[in-house]
Amino acid sequence: MPSAPESSGTTATISYGTARWNALGSYAALVVADVAKLDAARAACERILADVDRAASRFRTDSDLARVNRAAGDWVGVTPLLCRAVSAAVWAADLTDGLVDPTLGRQLLALGYDRDIDELRRSMAAGQALDSTVTPGLVSGDPAQASHPARTSAWREIEIDPQGAVRVPHDVSLDLGATGKAFAADLIAETVPAEVGTDLVISLGGDVAIGLLPTTPPGTHPWRVSVTELPEDVAKPGAEIVVITEGGLATSSVLARRWWNDGELHHLLDPRTGRPVEAAFRTVTACGVSCVEANAISTSSIVRGRDAVDWLEHEDVAARLVDADGTVHRVAGWPVSA
Repeated sequence: MPSAPESSGTTATISYGTARWNALGSYAALVVADVAKLDAARAACERILADVDRAASRFRTDSDLARVNRAAGDWVGVTPLLCRAVSAAVWAADLTDGLVDPTLGRQLLALGYDRDIDELRRSMAAGQALDSTVTPGLVSGDPAQASHPARTSAWREIEIDPQGAVRVPHDVSLDLGATGKAFAADLIAETVPAEVGTDLVISLGGDVAIGLLPTTPPGTHPWRVSVTELPEDVAKPGAEIVVITEGGLATSSVLARRWWNDGELHHLLDPRTGRPVEAAFRTVTACGVSCVEANAISTSSIVRGRDAVDWLEHEDVAARLVDADGTVHRVAGWPVSA
């Protein structure tokens, strides 16, 4: 989670402002470089997040994404915003050779993940049956419809008209959970600074993006970011702090979104099996030019398992990996803890 830089050097005359609220099934944490612009920046962020939720939520029957999934095989008119979100997901799949796959909606539904994670846990604790109306023909959590590997070419067959239409293969259900918050963070970083007139950093459940005005010199703000495995760990002693000045940072973990359905499950699926990853690394945090890039790298690193360290070193990606036993590995110039 980001916090205001310590007052030193060029930041001594800057009056930072911070805000935190719930969004997209997680939290939003915002820091702006001009406290007078905080309310306007938060309002702009909330508007964008509401737009993203209406367009791309898998848990809303009225979202554009749900309509695309219900009409799989046909072109569906949607907002250009969903076109951009789906394009970002396909780009992440291409970057990771399909290890971050947006076509795993059916597999997640078969595992019972058909609603916001907190609501899912409450429903299961109350013994309520799972029955989703989001994707017709599938019953959420039905053991008879066990998850199966993703069709490896399916994400390449997604068609997008940037003016406002999407078509997915007839046997595919999209889920943008892997890239959705990162896409929203990048969108905020791209648009809000110019709209309200301030530099900022936004974190959406650990997906962090930095937004700067065109006139801001590089390195003006040494943004401080707490790197933790769970959101509630931010306030605990010993949280690692890193400083970033541009781009994005993302954390992927098998610890946060977990539920019970004939065994304990988590939301990070291996597209090669259709099942939750048997994680060699329980949490990975990575840097990127954008938050979507950082998120694709961190998520695919968990799917890669032990091979992730060599891959990150080869690609020269700064990252922090946490073993199943809690051992921390830092690779490729991971920022020094502040």
